[in-house]
Amino acid sequence: MNTDGTKIEIRDLTMAYGSYVVMRDINARIRRGSVFVIMGNSGSGKSTLLRHMIGLLPPAHGDVLYDGNSFWGMDEEGRRTQLRKCGVLFQGGALWSSMTLAENVDLPLIEYTDWSANERQDIVRLKLALVGLNGFEDYYPAEISGGMRTRAGLARAMALDPEILFFDEPSAGLDPITSRNLDQLILQLRDGLGATIVVVTHELASIFMIADDSIFLDADTRTMRAQGNPKELLKHSTDPKLKAFLTRGENSAATEAHQGVS
Repeated sequence: MNTDGTKIEIRDLTMAYGSYVVMRDINARIRRGSVFVIMGNSGSGKSTLLRHMIGLLPPAHGDVLYDGNSFWGMDEEGRRTQLRKCGVLFQGGALWSSMTLAENVDLPLIEYTDWSANERQDIVRLKLALVGLNGFEDYYPAEISGGMRTRAGLARAMALDPEILFFDEPSAGLDPITSRNLDQLILQLRDGLGATIVVVTHELASIFMIADDSIFLDADTRTMRAQGNPKELLKHSTDPKLKAFLTRGENSAATEAHQGVS
């Protein structure tokens, strides 16, 4: 375990599909127990970076380290053991439509544990209750709202009490109130469970509300242009692309006042 508080390190990472380079030379450290946001405009490789971090895509170059250990240097069993410590919330919850919410949350418990059906049932009910879905165990995804599906996906991601949670555009398609409630839930998970949380998003309200730290990916230069707390980046950065992203092209002072940046 790293003694400097680093839970995850992205080291000299280059992402590519064949000869096409998506992003090159990404370097970042993610502190244990923090909310880390990967931000950038569409096409900047945010979700692709997340896939490299959770083992779905191997990097063209570089590595991801967990607690100082090389993820892509491990054998398949080692990576599987590491991923057992992670939970992932994909866009829209990514629930199986033919399964109830309880059955969806039960899937990782069936895959990774030898617990009895009764033991798993208790865990499933607890996780659904933690995200405000107590009593919805027997509902199917089509029978609930988009925000509820996202929360059910979060309950599934939390099933194994992971040390790290990954969120891919969790607010996509949600109304502002539901999105804000989800942001508050993310902060509660950080504070209550001590989880390290990595969030892919381009939603400014969420970025300013939840991020302890962040990186900004730029599709045009195919590089990581900045790392830091978004509020501090907004105040101090002179990078025109980053400023444009964090203000959506609006007056910087007005945006700072709206976001409560002092």
